[in-house]
Amino acid sequence: MSEPLPTPDTGSAPLKGTSRRATEARFAVFWGAPPALWQAAFFLVPLGFLVAMTFWSVKNFRLTPDATLANWMFILNAGFFRNAYVYTFWLSALTAAIASVAAFPAAYTLAYKVSPAVRRFMIFMLVVPFFTSYPVRIYSTQIFFSPQGIINTVLVPLGLGPLHVLNTPTGTVVGYLVLTLPLVVLLQTFALANVPRILIEAAHNLGCGRLRTIWTVIIPSARIGLIVAGTFAFVLAFGDYVAPTYLGGSKPPTLSILIADQVKSGNNWPRASVVAVMMIVTLMVVMLVMIGFAYGRRKEKA
Repeated sequence: MSEPLPTPDTGSAPLKGTSRRATEARFAVFWGAPPALWQAAFFLVPLGFLVAMTFWSVKNFRLTPDATLANWMFILNAGFFRNAYVYTFWLSALTAAIASVAAFPAAYTLAYKVSPAVRRFMIFMLVVPFFTSYPVRIYSTQIFFSPQGIINTVLVPLGLGPLHVLNTPTGTVVGYLVLTLPLVVLLQTFALANVPRILIEAAHNLGCGRLRTIWTVIIPSARIGLIVAGTFAFVLAFGDYVAPTYLGGSKPPTLSILIADQVKSGNNWPRASVVAVMMIVTLMVVMLVMIGFAYGRRKEKA
């Protein structure tokens, strides 16, 4: 008589799969818990305290835990807050646009027109400014744009000066660009370098010129990186305090200067907290909108 064939043991397969998922879960918790705890301790908790402080009051120059909407009503109805908000938003958006447009030729050159060795060297040179403190770079910019600075020393003998940049909105934008432009060039370079070369070659084979290839192939393919770069520029400029203070002259004030003014005038931390929360909410909304625009699907043409 023939012996019956052994049946495969299928009971251990689900157990192995369950054990593997449990191991992966423990691995994720092990490596994910420290960053999560860090964010909770140094971002969420301070943010919650900041929001709570907006409902406190100041009595005899001392913070008093309270539950009042007076700070919100005062700030949101104040004309100086609305003016500072619009001014800050406009300068930040302008900076993001200028940085994005000005960075693109440099990023395009680094991504497609130079050798890998030159690209690595130029990327290193773009990182070097971040080795120096940002206030130090702003002070250095003052040397260039002061009335007796380097630029006016060259322009005045040529009859093209003096050039008035300090203590103007233009000076603020220049300071914002000192902060954001190297980063935007880096992000755009990485985005353009990751565009598949086969798409560019196919566009050339189909008769597309250089500009049309850039507009119809390269920019859409690198859309996410380009939008993220511009968004970073907006975020950094929107919250900056150094450039509008030392290059823009603090007049008109930006929101960051307004926070300092509220603290200096009567130690009014609750009103300053309201301004700070409004800035955070604005940045979150802008980032969500831009990320949605970057990762959203484009409508196909009929």
